[in-house]
Formats: sequence, structure tokens, C-alpha cells
Amino acid sequence: MKIAENKKSDAGTAQRLRFPTRTALLLYILEGSKRFFVLGVLCSMLVSFFDLVNPRIIGYTVDSVLGEEESSLPSFVLVALERIGGGTFFRTHLWLISLCVILVALLAALFRFLLHVFLAVGVEKMLKHMRDNVFGHILHLPFAWHARNHTGDIIQRCTSDVETIRNFLSEQLISLFRIGLLVALALYFMIGIDPVLALAAAAFIPVIVGYSVFFHNRIASSFLHADEEEGKLSAIAQENLTGVRVVRAFGREVYEKERFERQNHDYTQLWINLMRLLSAFWASGDLISGLQLLTVMLLGAHLAVHGSLTAGEYISFVFYNALLSWPVRELGRIISDMSKAGVSIDRIAYILNAEPEREEPDATEPDLNGDIVFSHVNYRYEGTNAEVLDDVSFTVHAGETIGILGGTGSGKSTLMYLLDKLYELPPENGSISIGGVDIRRIRTSYLRSKIGMVLQEPFLFSRTLEENISITRGEMGKDERRIMVRRAAGIASLDRAVKRFAHGYATPVGERGVTLSGGQKQRTAIAQMLVKDPPIMIFDDSLSAVDAQTDARIRQGLKENLAQSTVILIAHRITTLMQADRIIVLDRGRIAEEGTHEELIEKGGLYQKIYELQRQQSE
Repeated sequence: MKIAENKKSDAGTAQRLRFPTRTALLLYILEGSKRFFVLGVLCSMLVSFFDLVNPRIIGYTVDSVLGEEESSLPSFVLVALERIGGGTFFRTHLWLISLCVILVALLAALFRFLLHVFLAVGVEKMLKHMRDNVFGHILHLPFAWHARNHTGDIIQRCTSDVETIRNFLSEQLISLFRIGLLVALALYFMIGIDPVLALAAAAFIPVIVGYSVFFHNRIASSFLHADEEEGKLSAIAQENLTGVRVVRAFGREVYEKERFERQNHDYTQLWINLMRLLSAFWASGDLISGLQLLTVMLLGAHLAVHGSLTAGEYISFVFYNALLSWPVRELGRIISDMSKAGVSIDRIAYILNAEPEREEPDATEPDLNGDIVFSHVNYRYEGTNAEVLDDVSFTVHAGETIGILGGTGSGKSTLMYLLDKLYELPPENGSISIGGVDIRRIRTSYLRSKIGMVLQEPFLFSRTLEENISITRGEMGKDERRIMVRRAAGIASLDRAVKRFAHGYATPVGERGVTLSGGQKQRTAIAQMLVKDPPIMIFDDSLSAVDAQTDARIRQGLKENLAQSTVILIAHRITTLMQADRIIVLDRGRIAEEGTHEELIEKGGLYQKIYELQRQQSE
């Protein structure tokens, strides 16, 4: 079955899917654990076989041991029993029959135990493989993909949908093989006892399968809708938990609570409707199974009364019919539950089929200490018509500090995202090069290791301050890390604040740095980048939350310690940029002015107007 198209898939892009079918995805998921599932299937079949042996032993005992009737066992079995002594021998050695029944039951129990062991090991290995690969794939997906998909929905796919697939593989898929063998063997034994009665019992199987298929698509549609709504509910919860300070600060608790309750009500109603559908499905199965059992018992009793069936055959047939009734009903439920698994497989496939960041086959790792050249760069975001950047061209010389000023939406941050390849610049939209090498031909991981970015909204992990600062450097010795962290914190003017913390650099910052102020988070992010010590440093409005005095100290520290680095300062505050070697003014995606602070003041253009306005506000 093909993977269903997702409404969020990239429009207009012809992409070769890694997993074009659900089967392909399942085989990939089972890599490394297939042998455990195969062994589980074999054990399951053996359990089914041994479950079907004892009714024949009981039937033979009733007919040929306790009675004088001829048994309907296969001829080769009867020949073997006659060589031992037949019914006469076993009539005086009933303990052998009891021992045989116990032995068969023990074998069934042994293989049932092995079945659960193999499944448990296989499922856990499968889960680890699936989680590792889904998480690893998400980390390599483009920045634009993450911008299009809600975090709550992604978490929903990686938790609830993974669990649904787990249940399908660990329970329903194995049951399919077991039920198939159980039904085949049961029908074989039942036909051997009485073909007419077996035909009456088997006549209900197509009915059960038919109504299961009828419910299949309806359950799949309802489950997909419920799963999507659960993703929205998770997104609301995730946003409120991470943004709880904003909610509390603006007194929006009641609004957010009502918003959550509305979504929860819709989600609950969908599950109620789905449960009604499933209840109708299960009730139909119970009704049809009950009719099948009643038909077999009445018709079998009629045949037994008229001598067509012996008492032992009737008892054996009822046993087999009971064994047949359960798996056939279970088969119907599995067909129905497969619709849920299919939805979850499609939702996981949406992630795994998303194209990761592409790398040119001849990507290189050149020296990145050269000039950065933006040449006729044009860019617009997906789903928008307006150009964010319109024919932007400028050069940042190696070791130069350049400032970029512009209003909201002027394209300042977009320039840096393109430089770091967070967004892909199409070939027809201009080029960006470093040291004469187009960044498209530079290995992405290498490029990003040489570019340090401090974003507008710093993100800190729920670790200690020292761990957050040193996170960009990788493995370091304890002493080396201590020295580098404190040096970076000193340049970022963070050391003064740390001295006031009770635990110093061992202070936990909380989730997303909740225990720190906005300025402290920005300075921590700056220290993070300084520990990395890259040749190219980008400060994307990263001093907006600090006061003017701290701003000046940080700029002075950067000037004294980063003389060899190429620095790009993006800011709204001119005092942050005025010491830069050159300043570029962006207006509606185009370069409006360029020059030093003094040159731009003399021009009397947009820069001079912003400067005067900010100076008046400061005064």
C-alpha cells in the first residue's frame, strides 16, 4: 500500500520518497530486529499447532478408549496407535493419555513463553531503531521544514504514533500469522470430522472479514482526524508550558485555559465518535460470532442425535469451533486496527520522507578567513509574494567589523540565515561566497562550525550555566573548559552577574533559561559563541536586552579580543553599530545606504534620521 499524501508536503517539489510504501517503511523499521519477529512468528505457529492437538486426543479418548466408536483421526495416526495396542491398550493405561495431554500443554506453554521473550526483545530493538532514526532525521531537516511544522505535532508523531506502530508490530502483526495458521489447521481438522458442519462454520468467516473491511476506511478516517487534533492539543500545551511567563505576565490564564478546553472538547468528541464506531464494529462481531457458535452447536447436536457424528467427534468439533471463533473475531479487529496503524505509519513516513539538507557531491572545506561576498541576492519565503531581499550586493572584508541596520522585515536576519545555509539560496537568486568559494560548494557542517551566530532569541538548555556556555565546543578537559568558559563570560560581561549567583557557573538555568533575565540570556548566548571561537561571528540583534553601559563594555571586549575575526553586527540601536568599520542600511529588502557612521551622518539620509530619533528618545 502506498504512503498517503500529507497535506503539509512540499507543494510543487518532485521528490523521490525514501519509503514510497508502508511495507518499505515497516521493513526499514524492522532492521536489526527481523530475526526476533521471525522467531516469534514460528513460536506463535507452534503454539497454535499444539493448541489444536489436545482436542483430537480428547475426541479419540471419548470414542475409541472409553467407547467402541471408530475415531476420525488421520489414517497414519490410527496405524501408529494400533501398533501400540489401540483403544484396548489405552483403556488400561489412561495415565499415558493424561501424560500426553500434559506434555502437549507444556510444549504449548514453552513456545508461548518463547514467543513473548522474542517479541519483547524484538519490539524494544525496533523501538530504539525507529526513535534513533526519526530523531536523527529531524535534526537534519531544513530550517524551513521546522518553520512549517508545529513542535507539538512533531512530538505527537514521535510518541503516540510510534506507540501505535509498536502495538501493531508486537501484537497484531504476529497475531495475523498465528490466526492464519490456526484457522487453516482448525478448518482442516473440522473438515476431517464432518465436511458439512465445517462448511457451516466456515460460512461466517467471509461475513466477519467483509464487515471488518467495511469499517476499516471509516475507522482510519476518524482516527486520522483524532490524531491530528491531538497534535494540535499537544501544540497548545507545549506552547503554554514554554511560554508560561508570558501567559502569566499578561494575565491570559483564563483565555489560554478556555482555548485548551475548546480544543480538548473537540478532541474528546472525536474520540467519542470513534468509540461509537468501534462499539458498533465490536457489537457486530459479537453478534455474528454468537450466531456462528449457535449454528454449529445446533447443527452438530442434530447430526450427533442422528448418528452422523460420534460423541467424541462432536466434543472435538465444538472445541475446534471455539478455537476458530476467537481468531476469526480477532482477525476482524486486527483488520480494523490496521487502519490506525496505517495512519500512524503515514505520519511517521511524512517525517522520514522529508528531504534533509542537501549537500553538493563535490562539497569542499576551504579556508574561510577570506572576504564574504553577497552578489545580487534575491529571496522570498515560501508562500509569500513579496521579496524579502531584492538584489542585495555587498562585501565584508576579512577581519572587518560591519554593522547592518534596518527596520523590522527589512531582511537583516534573512541575510545571515542564508549565509549559514539555514535557508537554501536557489542558484537563480544570486550567490554568496567566502574566500571566493560559493557556499553551495562548502560542506554544510564545516561551514557552520566556522560561523558563530547569536540569534535574536537565545535558546538555553535545561543545564548549568557552565554547560550551556561550553556546549558549542564539544569535549574538553575540566580545566580547559573552566578557563575558556570564564574567559568568554568575561568578554560577554556575564562574569559580574555570575558572581551574584549562589552556585556561580554551576547554577541551573532552567528550561529555556527561565531563571535568567533577558540580558543575562543574551550574554550567555554570546559567551557560547565566543567559546567556539569561529573566524566569522554574527550578532543578530543580540544586545537588545542589555543596557547601554553593558552594551559598551561588551563591544569594547569584542574589539579587544576579536581583532582577527570577521564580525557582523545586526542591531536596531545605532550606538551598537557606530564603532563598526562600515554600516549597511537596509530598507524593504534593498541597500539604502552604506558607509561609516560619520559618512552616513553627513549624508543626511535614513541613517541620520534614525540616529536623531534615537538620540532624542535617549535624552
